[in-house]
Amino acid sequence: MARPILMAVDDDTSVLEAVVQDLRRKYAQQYRVVRAASGQAALDTCVQLKQREEPVALFLSDQRMPGMTGVDFLSKAISLYPDAKRVLLTAYTDTEAAIRAINTAKIHYYLNKPWDPPEDKLYPVLDDLLFSWHEGYRPPFEGIQVIATRWGAEDYAVRDFLSRNGVVYRWLNPESTPEAQKALEARGMDDAKLPVVLFSDGSAAVQPTQMELASKIGLRTQAEKDFYDVVVIGAGPAGMAAGVYGASECLRTLVIEPNAVGGQAGSSSRIENYLGFPDGVRGDELAKRGHLQAQRLGAEFLTQRVAAIRVEDHYRIVQLEDGRDVRCSVVLVATGVSWCKLNVPGADGFIGAGIYYGASQSEAATCSNEDVFVVGGANSAGQAAMNFAKHARSVIMLVRGKGLEASMSKYLIDQIAATPNIRVETGTQITSFCGEGHLQSILVKTPTGIESRVASSVFIFIGAAPQTSWLPAEIARDERGYVLAGPDLKRSGIERFRSNANAPDRDPYLLETSVPGIFVAGDVRHGSVKRAASAVGEGSIAIQFVHQYLAAGV
Repeated sequence: MARPILMAVDDDTSVLEAVVQDLRRKYAQQYRVVRAASGQAALDTCVQLKQREEPVALFLSDQRMPGMTGVDFLSKAISLYPDAKRVLLTAYTDTEAAIRAINTAKIHYYLNKPWDPPEDKLYPVLDDLLFSWHEGYRPPFEGIQVIATRWGAEDYAVRDFLSRNGVVYRWLNPESTPEAQKALEARGMDDAKLPVVLFSDGSAAVQPTQMELASKIGLRTQAEKDFYDVVVIGAGPAGMAAGVYGASECLRTLVIEPNAVGGQAGSSSRIENYLGFPDGVRGDELAKRGHLQAQRLGAEFLTQRVAAIRVEDHYRIVQLEDGRDVRCSVVLVATGVSWCKLNVPGADGFIGAGIYYGASQSEAATCSNEDVFVVGGANSAGQAAMNFAKHARSVIMLVRGKGLEASMSKYLIDQIAATPNIRVETGTQITSFCGEGHLQSILVKTPTGIESRVASSVFIFIGAAPQTSWLPAEIARDERGYVLAGPDLKRSGIERFRSNANAPDRDPYLLETSVPGIFVAGDVRHGSVKRAASAVGEGSIAIQFVHQYLAAGV
């Protein structure tokens, strides 16, 4: 952002030079000092500055100038910079006129000549005025701008990806923000193809893919090395913990994540039961800390989606969605779980346009003064309800069971009960979604019958399941798709590794799958506890078994 400007105006060049020198001596680090030798020249400069959208914090103008007095100039400058502080420099004989000008020209202060020493007679006054100006100043936004509607699925996907990756952006909705249309017209575009993302370097992307966005916001999309000791697939708590321990123990460690670090835990509005945070911690904050820690220790992060894994001799090959391969000795699958979809008529057509799976941080603020519905009765639903209650007029939790006690922690139940704008409806479920272009209403089955409710935002938390169909068939899974490992393989009747005839003659390590050298940790593992702390523990101890595998040479 350009430094705010202090403008000095005086027709006497010696006085003007003295003013400029005093201003620069005190304020040159934070402000740019601009001079003008007349009122008209100062106005012309103001017009140019305004066109360039440069901020002016303060005008310091002499009163007695030919052609245009200081009061006249300051009065006219109000239309260009109404919030700038205005100071009049006067001789003692002009004091009465200056006092009158405080009312007529809205001058903030007047100073008498001479102002020596400035430490006593100039700087204290300007310090107070500049402090006041900064209190009310809102600098122009210079970061990423997203021109998108509220209800488009692609529009939502862009906002959600940026939000989950901690990217500060400005959302311009063309349906409600005239500035959005101006920004499009300035680049020769229209709103026929949205979303449009405007970047700070002046470039723009129309309906960008996730990989295009990742590259533009500085995420790495290509691996640095040709070979790694361990490749971790997934950057939830388990994956990041593995990244921290792998890198800290001198393993060449790559963590691959298609969306954003943190996994489901990263989208949680507040985790109350994580050790070491007595006041709770936001999921995105915990994810950010883990990400920074792993990077500091040397782990590399890659924004890509994994398409397949295959075994070639002693190597594991991780094939990325863009067709590139990453070679490694060990793979750790830590992909977590994904929210289960609600199998209700109309649900698929409104994803991102009123129906959201998980606690979408990007949508919370848009629900201001609305009635928000949260479907589900476990901790994730409760945390989301508490978060949305800060913004929405009301939050209605629709719970299919008889109550919250069987599936939700007591601390959350107590918080929900103490929040006046949250209402819990038990024995209730949605049977249909309706709307044109976006969600407008829902049909709800209650203990007393079917009801129609006005609804524009429904957030669904009805359980989660692993997405493991992309894994090779040799990796054993249970009937729900969770990956079997260690002793669970024998309990499932799998006596040997499945990779090839040269598989090692030993039992799999605790977190090793049915393919030697491919491990699993976190929620995607069969029998996991489904807690952030447990996932961190598994990701950490998985590295111990990676060391054992590498030391054995098989």
